[in-house]
Amino acid sequence: MQSPEALTDLFRAHGRKITAQRQCIFRALDGDVTHPSAEKVFERVRAEMPNVSLKTVYQTLNDLAELGEITALDLGTGSARFDPNVEESHHHLVCRSCGKVRDVMADIPGLEVPAGASQGFKISSAEIVFRGLCDECRSTNP
Repeated sequence: MQSPEALTDLFRAHGRKITAQRQCIFRALDGDVTHPSAEKVFERVRAEMPNVSLKTVYQTLNDLAELGEITALDLGTGSARFDPNVEESHHHLVCRSCGKVRDVMADIPGLEVPAGASQGFKISSAEIVFRGLCDECRSTNP
């Protein structure tokens, strides 16, 4: 994901309104590798800007996804998560206890739908989700 300043320029270039709330959301996402939910982003932004609405956070995240700056993920953690790593092809690690999500850089050669099993789909990408327990959950639930 680009810097908050670059995102501001990108929104302007696409005719999207730039507000203090959106700029605060950009800053809240900057450098975040946790794949936050909209609610987590809302909590962070609200600490700096108490008048921000959850609707504004969702709209801005959806706009960022539409512009290709983040990816909306449904990983079965109970809420959509947002991945700012759109530059590198990767898969995900998901903790089945706390829901923590992290990128895993793994090249899996030959990953494809078997011949005749695509059911009419034209496959353009593949993603694997590895599930288990993160280090924190393993230490509390041995």
